[in-house]
Amino acid sequence: MAQTPSIPKGTRDFSPIEMNKRNYIFETLKSVFKLFGYEQIETPAMENLSTLMGKYGEEGDRLLFKILDSGDFLKGISADYLNSGHTNALATKICEKGLRYDLTVPFARFVVQHQNEIVFPFKRFQMQPVWRADRPQKGRYREFYQCDIDVVGSGSLLNEAELIQIVDEIYKRLRISVTIKINNRKILAGIADVLDEADKIVEITVAIDKLDKIGLDGVVQELTTRGLSDEKIERLKPIILLSGDTKTKLNILEQVLAPSESGLAGVKEIRTLFEYIELMKLDVPCEFDLTLARGLNYYTGAIFEVKSNDVQIGSITGGGRYNDLTGLFGLKNVPGVGISFGAERIYDVMEQLNLFPKELISSTKALFVNFGAKEEMWSLPYIAQLREAEIPIEIYPEPVKMKKQMSYADNKKIPFTILVGEEEMNNGMFTIKNMTDGTQQRATFEELKAILLS
Repeated sequence: MAQTPSIPKGTRDFSPIEMNKRNYIFETLKSVFKLFGYEQIETPAMENLSTLMGKYGEEGDRLLFKILDSGDFLKGISADYLNSGHTNALATKICEKGLRYDLTVPFARFVVQHQNEIVFPFKRFQMQPVWRADRPQKGRYREFYQCDIDVVGSGSLLNEAELIQIVDEIYKRLRISVTIKINNRKILAGIADVLDEADKIVEITVAIDKLDKIGLDGVVQELTTRGLSDEKIERLKPIILLSGDTKTKLNILEQVLAPSESGLAGVKEIRTLFEYIELMKLDVPCEFDLTLARGLNYYTGAIFEVKSNDVQIGSITGGGRYNDLTGLFGLKNVPGVGISFGAERIYDVMEQLNLFPKELISSTKALFVNFGAKEEMWSLPYIAQLREAEIPIEIYPEPVKMKKQMSYADNKKIPFTILVGEEEMNNGMFTIKNMTDGTQQRATFEELKAILLS
């Protein structure tokens, strides 16, 4: 007996129903991106390994899927070198290409390579799979989609405000209740400046983030364990105990961070951004969150994170301002800001909250039951007209028993079946069966079309 085929660990098949739901998310994202003037690009699934290596740190290099060269890839490699254990060095000799690890580095390569063809500020979106040779586990895959938008070539905070508008519009359309958390990398750098503890900023932020769970005494104890002196902890307390609205918090920070030029610049940027937000009258709540510290080595200004209010899950969208993305490839001083939507997590949230429209269960709106050759010939012109009206229609390919055809429609969750027999053809009518409640009605062609369109 033949062995049942399988797929690599960390990858997935998607059924038609799952694809309908995924495409609903992708199409919603795409329509909003276009509404704000973002244009779509695509980059190859594989990049030159020289483009990818060294851009993600040592762990990222390890997690890159490397592609063996075509032909005799071991030609010229000695047995001693093969047995030396220098696997990374060996990989660069027998692999010229690798699967993309994310969309960010390929985007930077694209901007540099096409800098004389694109118009700056350049607003792009990209929705493609990426690959990581990570250990598969629940919620973590080796192949998954990223949905990124970025604008490069402009340092204006209007770009940040627009990204927040996009987040608001997308989650309004998807009917997901979310909160946008906002911080600024310069404020975090300012805290490190005034404490003279630049190397401990991650530990400080992580400790502050636990205030609700372990209380002030617990935070103080954790900071002490991490090597902060009592004097520095006392200077940090006004920040740990920040409360009130955004304006009040920023006023306190302005005083605490007075010695730090970077910190004050961050406070000013947050003030401006929240002024824009107030003018935009968004539906989604936006919070200034001092504990937000994503991508400390990457982001240089505003940082964002979006959390679902109704499902306990990690962030479903995140991003921020960066100042030298294209510098990786020699094009300096091209500022940018971008965010990434987690399609997989958005799917999980919508599935858990039952937010997908019911009509997504089947792409087919109605099935014409096949009673025989004469009925086929009579029905085909009408089927063509319905498809011209953008109504997805099927006709069962063979005149088999009615039970089998109805079972087909039921299993595919097709909402209507259309019955055309001798009587219907003589009267120019159609019998429509609602597969949900079992009711039937007679209709003219125009009535049938109206029912299916509604």
